[in-house]
Amino acid sequence: MSGVRLAAVDLGAGSGRVMVGRVGPGTLDLAEVHRFANEPVRVAGTLHWDILALHRGVLDGLRAAGPVTSVGIDSWAVDYGLLDASGVLLGNPVHYRDTRTDGVAERTAKHLGEGRLYATTGLQHLPFNTLYQLAAAAGTPQLQAARRLLLIPDLIGYWLTGEVGAEITNASTTQLYDLRRRAWATDLMVDAGIRPELFPPLREPGTRIGPVLPELGLPGEPDVVAVGSHDTASAVVGVPASGANFAYVSCGTWSLVGVELDTPVLTEESRRANFTNETGVDGTIRYLRNVMGLWLLQESVRVWGGSDLPDLLRRAAREPAFRSVVDPDDPVFLPPGDMPARIADACRRAGEPVPATPAATVRCILDSLALAHRRAVRQAQELSGRHVDAVHVVGGGARNALLCQLTADACGLPVLAGPVEATALGNVLVQARAAGVVDGDLAALRALLRETQRIVRYEPRGDEAAWAAAQDRMGG
Repeated sequence: MSGVRLAAVDLGAGSGRVMVGRVGPGTLDLAEVHRFANEPVRVAGTLHWDILALHRGVLDGLRAAGPVTSVGIDSWAVDYGLLDASGVLLGNPVHYRDTRTDGVAERTAKHLGEGRLYATTGLQHLPFNTLYQLAAAAGTPQLQAARRLLLIPDLIGYWLTGEVGAEITNASTTQLYDLRRRAWATDLMVDAGIRPELFPPLREPGTRIGPVLPELGLPGEPDVVAVGSHDTASAVVGVPASGANFAYVSCGTWSLVGVELDTPVLTEESRRANFTNETGVDGTIRYLRNVMGLWLLQESVRVWGGSDLPDLLRRAAREPAFRSVVDPDDPVFLPPGDMPARIADACRRAGEPVPATPAATVRCILDSLALAHRRAVRQAQELSGRHVDAVHVVGGGARNALLCQLTADACGLPVLAGPVEATALGNVLVQARAAGVVDGDLAALRALLRETQRIVRYEPRGDEAAWAAAQDRMGG
């Protein structure tokens, strides 16, 4: 098969993968060459990422990939590693679901001013944003000894190349980045008691970082290229939309629901609705809202001992619609734990029927997620003025036919599901453009996606009045 070979390192909250893409005229295909677990570790009461195991998984995957032209790295947002003066990691990065930020966000936002924070960074209020993690770490010996802060993809890139930097789409998720100036918000850092010198120079997607270090022994010693290193930034590149009037749901552990804009929305209404403005590839704005996503289902399946998910979904499809709904964004669902019990408790508090079986719990989760998608899509249109003709569901949730159909029904719009591997495809496409293999803007990259990837269409059906009534019960 013809085409240049490019490696996409995609680190998710539950697993990491190395994918090899082939890109050429009319060609875009992807193959997984290595997958490895991403299992957090709790030590002395703190939840950490096992970053060295992730690095080993990346190296094993790149060796399995064989010779490639370049490597791009994407991951989840906000978490970071701290380096000392000699460039050595000072400790395993803390997981964003750790409880150290409990109560910190409210105090810090009040101190800095919620209006100022939003006007500068454009970010929704999330308790685990990097700003609040650093506020929680204030005064610790580790932070005092630190000389550099690297977000997770930049840390892996540093270990591969020896070069430090901060890719801009992920930097924009920290709540320490000035959205309009496209620079670190140093004044905000100083007022928050954070040293600006911790933060490295910013990089744009498509920038060559450097060749991999020879001592790593990787085949062909490829270049590492900055991509949309926040996985949602790469996923949005991988949305096969034609035209601008689309919404997207990047659906995995989180559902990132929004629209793509040219300029941010920094109104008070947007702040109160808790919408975020994150930088995208080619200077776009990812105007979106975080919804808790399939985390509720993943944690439930884990508690049930790895139940047969396809069978659970078949049985959930036969359950009555809207029997029980909860708000997926309730903070009670954020930490790991007994998710079915929490869902049952939330139903009791809201006066909803308590799901009696795993299938009923799954139906409650999926109905509630579809309602949350509906709420976010409608708010995104109202707040941004961008009309939406269709909703693109990409990521792992595109495999979930029941959720896709429910989202179409809830939104009253066609849902175009796929590609499942939108993040890795977006990662590869930015590398391919940097290598001169493909030309053009995002529209040209998306045209190649439509030409080469499988997309399933779900037409809306059902009763709008029933969805509206369920929305009222859930709130919003």
